[in-house]
Amino acid sequence: MESKVYKYMDWPEIEAVVYGEEAAPRDLMAPRLTADGVLIQGFFPDAEKAEVLIDKKVYEMEKQDDAGYFAAMIPGRRIPAYQYRITRGEETRTFADPYAFPVQITEAEEKAFCAGVYYHAYEKLGAHPMEIGGVAGTSFAVWAPNALRVSVVGDFNGWDGRCHMMHRMPMSGIFELFIPGVGAGEIYKYEMKLKGGAIQLKSDPYAACTELPPASASVVTDLRSYVWEDEKWMKERERFRDRNQPVSIYETSLSRWKNAEELVSYVKELKYTHVELHPVMEYLDEEAGEYSTFAYYAPDRRFGTPEDFQRLVNALHKENIGVVLDWTPSHFPRQEGGLELFDGTPLYENPDPSMAIHPMWGTLLFNYESPMVRDFLLANAFYWLEFYHADGLRMDDVDSMLYLDFGREYGQWRPNIYGTNENLAAVEFLKHLNSILDKKLPGTMTIAQEDGLWSELTGSVEDDDIGFSYKWNNNWAGDFLNYLSKDPIERQYVHDQLTLSMLYTYCEHFVLPLGSRQTGDQESFMEKLPGDESQKLSQIRAAYSYMMLHPGCKMMAPDKEISGEMKKFIRDLNELYISQPAMSVLDNDYEGFEWIQLMKYEENVLTFLRKTENPEETLLAVCNFAAVPYESYQMGVPFYGKYKEIFNSDQKEYGGKGTVNPRAKTCKQAECDEREYSVTFRIPALGVAIFSCTPGKKPEKLAVAAKKPETAKKTTRRATPKKENAKKVAAKKVAVKKTASKVKKIS
Repeated sequence: MESKVYKYMDWPEIEAVVYGEEAAPRDLMAPRLTADGVLIQGFFPDAEKAEVLIDKKVYEMEKQDDAGYFAAMIPGRRIPAYQYRITRGEETRTFADPYAFPVQITEAEEKAFCAGVYYHAYEKLGAHPMEIGGVAGTSFAVWAPNALRVSVVGDFNGWDGRCHMMHRMPMSGIFELFIPGVGAGEIYKYEMKLKGGAIQLKSDPYAACTELPPASASVVTDLRSYVWEDEKWMKERERFRDRNQPVSIYETSLSRWKNAEELVSYVKELKYTHVELHPVMEYLDEEAGEYSTFAYYAPDRRFGTPEDFQRLVNALHKENIGVVLDWTPSHFPRQEGGLELFDGTPLYENPDPSMAIHPMWGTLLFNYESPMVRDFLLANAFYWLEFYHADGLRMDDVDSMLYLDFGREYGQWRPNIYGTNENLAAVEFLKHLNSILDKKLPGTMTIAQEDGLWSELTGSVEDDDIGFSYKWNNNWAGDFLNYLSKDPIERQYVHDQLTLSMLYTYCEHFVLPLGSRQTGDQESFMEKLPGDESQKLSQIRAAYSYMMLHPGCKMMAPDKEISGEMKKFIRDLNELYISQPAMSVLDNDYEGFEWIQLMKYEENVLTFLRKTENPEETLLAVCNFAAVPYESYQMGVPFYGKYKEIFNSDQKEYGGKGTVNPRAKTCKQAECDEREYSVTFRIPALGVAIFSCTPGKKPEKLAVAAKKPETAKKTTRRATPKKENAKKVAAKKVAVKKTASKVKKIS
């Protein structure tokens, strides 16, 4: 006699399940109402017996296929809550039916993903422990549109891809499945059956945690429990949006520190405003290192758990220290189980084989033409900035994103539709990224490492520019370090390398990098400099001081093992930078910087002003890159008043010789540097001195003398220049940009 379930069997679909080629198993195996009752079906490979448990009732299932396909007809007109009890030999397992639970991704979310605007895709894709209808388990979702079948495999199912076949969402090609009973700590991968029949295992691109490398399996992680304590910082970080805040960044890698407490203590002690961490995302290849990102959503397990990283960010924020993360959205490594040919096709990488491989690193370049790939990267940026409370992303290798011919010879690249070398899709991606972060997370920053001459990289997206917050000024660093590498006697012949940057410094918003890539560790930095050990250290102090005075944000990477003298120097330098408005408030305005003199190349000396709209906040800076001190160095000053040394890189407590100026001086009416008033101070060899400027009332005799025609003729520069009108300022900017565009790139 034919059973009630037999006539409901869809044999072609059952065959697809048995042979592991079913892309929509929920359509077949989800419980459904029929004229004869509730039909329940399941595939339990190699099971000898299967039962349906409803409350205290047990319904034995009928085996429809010897491979382990079972079905049962349950009386009733409503789909009940039920479990399976499966017997294999002496083993019996009880669990809920994965296909009885609905898809967890809404249609609106799927549409947003397909459009490349699902900024919180990480909330649904990946593995997420949760409860549905009182049943605990984990929701899995992965984008693999060209796979025939995708399964979740792990210890919980014996790594058998037949057990938990995922359901394909037709619009997007996302495969998803809620698996009851799978919780935090379970390791897993995705098993995919590809066109042609090949089977491959892939780690989860959205995994929140991984095994400790070199193992590469993903780990189910519950990230909902951590309680943040940085509300004050998060509310106040929007102030960095105006680019007029002091930003002094300490660049480092987590691998250099014993623990989080040591890092936080060091950065706090030296009074940096931010710390920039080399990529904290998981990587596998020790030789390729941290920039070879394998798991974009998983903090590196070498340094603990995801919660440990949350604690680190929280601790830094509680000390008012921002967190910038190095990020690699340009390319990814060619590693088994990674993003390459993820579903058997070039899904994440550029589909054009001639343009897919990074010409320098042999890695794969992302496919920015794909909205879903763009969404993967956009959501990743939001993930680190929003979920982990990071405050900025320093984007590595932006050149390879922007230029189709980056690192390629003639004939090795294809121009865009306009016949030029810009990667139009990457440009649009970067504009989208920067504009949406500025809108949704104001105060977070994006920093570009781009060594070409792309104009207006930090200009507003509304003006059709790319919209980065800042750009690394590697041209400045290259010029400056080349200047410092010369013997002081020879520096007069390359003096323009000190001053050239002011021709283009207002064309972009810059970060001045004297970090690990530019200087190496302190020993490497010293090797680049002439002189004995004492002179080398003096030049390092002078270099950091000049950088701090130059318009732009600051970045440095001194070793944690530096001497106590160098630590005090850096701490005091950062304290000066933070406390003196003139060093940051008008950083992006021509009025914030003014040369006193820049042409005394034979002396190796520069003098200039840093200013605000308040004359009492003016600072006078003198930088001497000669190996000899000046015991009585005369310099022009902006106005009559008192000048007091507030910082000197040659102080004995910093390891210097003590060529300082302990007393304030009132300027004299003695013309110098084309200015009416001047002052004379001691200037250290290979050192920098900074003076506060306090305007004073001129004595009667000086006031009368100042009115004489002959004196007026001698004064060729105003003490306090009037602001130029908007048209003149605009014209000046255009002229500067034209000049800057002619500057040869420093390789």
